[in-house]
Amino acid sequence: MESANKKINFSYEPEADVISWELSDRPIVDAKEVDNIIIHFAQDNTPVLVEILEASKFLTHANNMREHALAA
Repeated sequence: MESANKKINFSYEPEADVISWELSDRPIVDAKEVDNIIIHFAQDNTPVLVEILEASKFLTHANNMREHALAA
């Protein structure tokens, strides 16, 4: 099991407009894509890496949802 103290790495690639969220340094053996989110998995189906494609669009939508929730 991963250590609770492991640093989770976030990165943003502006040219590709992709946010990456590295959860583990374990080898990736599979990936599933749902809409603009790709989740990469280790052999035991544990998530290793999450990528958000079209990140600026995703963040704009998330901010709009937050503002709507705060106004309610």
